[in-house]
Amino acid sequence: MSNFPSTGALPRLPLSTRRDVDPYHSLDPAAREGLTDADSVVALGGGHGLSASLSALRLLAPAVTAVVTVADDGGSSGRLRNEMDVLPPGDLRMALAALCDDSQWGRTWRDVMQHRFSDAEHPNEGLDNHALGNLLIVTLWELLEDPVDGLRWAGALLGARGQVLPMSREPLVIEGDIAPNSDPTKPCPPELITRTVTGQSLLAKQADVCNVRINPHDAQACPEAVEAIDQAAWVVLGPGSWHTSVLPHLLLPGLRDAICKSPAKRLVTLNLSRDSETLGMSTGDHLRVLARYAPELRLDAVLADPTAAESPHDVEMAAAQLGAKVHWADLRDNDGSAVHNHFKLAAAYQKIMKADG
Repeated sequence: MSNFPSTGALPRLPLSTRRDVDPYHSLDPAAREGLTDADSVVALGGGHGLSASLSALRLLAPAVTAVVTVADDGGSSGRLRNEMDVLPPGDLRMALAALCDDSQWGRTWRDVMQHRFSDAEHPNEGLDNHALGNLLIVTLWELLEDPVDGLRWAGALLGARGQVLPMSREPLVIEGDIAPNSDPTKPCPPELITRTVTGQSLLAKQADVCNVRINPHDAQACPEAVEAIDQAAWVVLGPGSWHTSVLPHLLLPGLRDAICKSPAKRLVTLNLSRDSETLGMSTGDHLRVLARYAPELRLDAVLADPTAAESPHDVEMAAAQLGAKVHWADLRDNDGSAVHNHFKLAAAYQKIMKADG
């Protein structure tokens, strides 16, 4: 006999009751006593980098909050954003999939959410290139008329070990100036700027990026995300595309203030390689860029793989300027590629949180 509940056994909740029902799988307060501080971790980022940290953090605790960038304008997300006037769902979908556990239910729904349709005869038309999870999330948004409610119901369906929140309830646009031979850790002189690139999908492919910003510049941070950061024991930023997935959280004033003022400990996870947008930056420069855009930011820990740092001493100096200690660990996948192994990442997070908790 199947372990899955029959369709007839599932309650059908009228939409009018949606605000009276919280589908988020929170812990009973009494059950939290035996848990470590990792159960109140907030991870910020987007795309594959955030998926890596979430896949690791869900191994440490029953609940994690993901705060996700909403500036994507490419692929399926870009089409849905433009056609439906909604938040780009792609990075939110990836975060939900990463929080699925390794049960049959979790693995099945993870694959369902990530399934992408293909129609070679009609590229970028109809269902071509759309991820099913994107369509599911947008459907919930239409029915519930609230992006946070929709994501919570999606998480409940998946049995996600945590919740996923957008950094803002409105879509954002990210842009940056291109200035060859400029120093990305300092404001760029106008005479060096050659052009401005608008849109996350384009900016992520550019080198010599400076003066990164988001529009609208006065967008409001998602209140639920601000509250989660304020109540967290740890805030984890990175890994990910530095200018388009990591930095945006410090560009949104309300979110930057929440991160910098939170009583939580702050941890930055550095990348294993440089991408197009950070080709001219050293590993230490990644930290200096954060300091440039958020001078008030203080860190408690930086996690890095020694094989990805051309100068460990420089990384430690840059971290010290932010008040942080560098924790070195082997984080690469077993094939040696520039992909974080989530078991190694989980072990490193656990060690840091135990030592600094």
